[in-house]
Amino acid sequence: MTLGVVIERRTSNHPWQDHFWLPAGVIVGAPPTARWRLLAEGDGWQRFHAATLELVLHRSETEAYRVNLSNETPVLYVVLRPDEREVENDIAVHMVTASPFEAQDYLDSGEEIVEPVEMPPGIIAWVQGYIDRHHVDERFLKRKRRPHNPDGGAFAPEPRVMPKGTGIG
Repeated sequence: MTLGVVIERRTSNHPWQDHFWLPAGVIVGAPPTARWRLLAEGDGWQRFHAATLELVLHRSETEAYRVNLSNETPVLYVVLRPDEREVENDIAVHMVTASPFEAQDYLDSGEEIVEPVEMPPGIIAWVQGYIDRHHVDERFLKRKRRPHNPDGGAFAPEPRVMPKGTGIG
């Protein structure tokens, strides 16, 4: 599904940074854009259609999508990355995902800005349909304990000192 990503530039009172970026929403079925397009502006903020990306769903992530849709307000996660190559804007839209688990992976790096935006109703229905077609519950298998093997078993480390009479040393 094609989504236009809307991001907002806000002025900041921080002594080291005059502005900051936040994802503001998505536009379903947005046309491709080669350049950022100003959508709206006000006192201290500007909203841009910054990129058009595909929202790609994966069969292995259906459990994450279920978690997302079970929340009171389902969201899409927008990942923004610093981009020094960009002269006009110092940020780039990296991706959009419906998986909270994937979003958490990007948050762990500390390099990207990852923020949720509300998921439009049409996308909620599309994601739910995908889950209905592809989700397979994985049965939980508890590992069974094996009794202790005093000889060490197959993964026993080599002894540091060889016993006498082995012919080594």
